[in-house]
Amino acid sequence: MDIIISNSSDRPIYEQITTQIKDSIVSGELAAGDQLPSIRALANDLGISAITTKRAYADLEAAGFIETVQGKGCFVAGVNREFLREERLRRVEDLLVQAAREARAAGVSTSELREMFDLVVEGEER
Repeated sequence: MDIIISNSSDRPIYEQITTQIKDSIVSGELAAGDQLPSIRALANDLGISAITTKRAYADLEAAGFIETVQGKGCFVAGVNREFLREERLRRVEDLLVQAAREARAAGVSTSELREMFDLVVEGEER
């Protein structure tokens, strides 16, 4: 699991960590039961404060993505399939909103956008 922190991002570092770990879980790169690096180890690897890493892990645990086992560490939670599907659907919707905004800014009509989407989907199905 590679986490990349951008100092030029407008998003806080803990949120960047949270998002990247969530994405790794949703994509299947991290599976239920996989152990995450310790708070201190991740903080050292990223060159950030352990408090920042702790905040990211706390947010992930509150959202049900990870579990902390006292004395053993943090592990990917056994997230149910419906929950993962909802997360993926939310990500798809976010990307579609972004695409629609870009299309509108470029003067692309709704019918042209639908045609472009159909072509992309057809290309992916091959």
